[in-house]
Amino acid sequence: MSSPAQSPARWFARPAARTWRCAAAPDGVRRFHTARPGYAPTPLTECPTLAAELGVGRVFVKDESSRLGLPAFKALGASWAVHRILAERSPDAPVQLVTATDGNHGRAVARMARLNGRPAHVFVPRGVHPDAVAAIETEGARVTRVDGPYDAAVRRAAEAAERPPAVLVQDFAWPGYEEIPGWIVEGYATLFHEIDEQLRSVGGELPDLLAVPVGVGSLAQAAVTHYRSRPTGPAPALLAVEPVAAACVLASLVRGEPVAVETGETTMAGLNCGTPSSLAWPVLRDGLDAAVAITDADSARASRDLAALGVSSGPCGAASLAGVRAALTGEGAADRRGALGLGPASTLVLLSTEGTAANPATAPATTP
Repeated sequence: MSSPAQSPARWFARPAARTWRCAAAPDGVRRFHTARPGYAPTPLTECPTLAAELGVGRVFVKDESSRLGLPAFKALGASWAVHRILAERSPDAPVQLVTATDGNHGRAVARMARLNGRPAHVFVPRGVHPDAVAAIETEGARVTRVDGPYDAAVRRAAEAAERPPAVLVQDFAWPGYEEIPGWIVEGYATLFHEIDEQLRSVGGELPDLLAVPVGVGSLAQAAVTHYRSRPTGPAPALLAVEPVAAACVLASLVRGEPVAVETGETTMAGLNCGTPSSLAWPVLRDGLDAAVAITDADSARASRDLAALGVSSGPCGAASLAGVRAALTGEGAADRRGALGLGPASTLVLLSTEGTAANPATAPATTP
């Protein structure tokens, strides 16, 4: 990996990505999730006013503000990974689940630990809101605060997991630690199967563009895997959206190799990651059509606009709308639309990965 860097780029496009193909996620993931108590597909909400604003045919928002009882999509990956971890051990074997988090992933791991009668230890970096820490603690997890960025919290968690019976359950991979992050990515496949079924139910086909908020890149990896594993037929354009303060995937795409960036402060706490996952990087390099970086102000505006449309979306979730606005409007928009293959009849799907309840720092006072 290259040394820490900062990239001034705000946009990257590689239209040839639509021709790249890869293997699909395992079939059993969807069956596992649908059998869980409380499972239901999250809403896919059509927003005609956004379609009119963006000059496209249809816009849908995949609303992950309530997923398996938690206010973000992370429960999909955590539940499948914990299931796989425990399935490899005898029922009475001691296991402590350890992870690092900016909030949602840690709470999901803590919830799955509690449901399976196992202890959890969660490391949180500097800047995580106290209410988010409290939400993790309500799941019965031990929380350790780290005076440093997300990458430092991951290092601390990895060190703690070296002592049995601890097992690291991280959605960030590096050489030598890729099996469990791979299971987490597999768990996200259910979200994309739902999107396909929901679009078909309203007379649609595959989206022409899917916008994905990106931290270390695991959810984007799952999106690429799902839509690039079809052997034939049209492939959607896939757009990664990151904060300007932590655009590690964008910087890596521009450089052509994985780089670490020095992160700054951002309200998009769950995306405030400085290094792409080693497992995600080659998939994103070959399968992403484009990446864009947005500001906190862009995300805040998108969150307010989604709330007016009845979609609860925190700063990370609203990043998708902010990113699509940055790509499809303003100076140079025609070229960016061309790179994404979009026209006036195109269908867009925006992943809103968290509700406002997942981000206490920006949630309205009335949010439960």
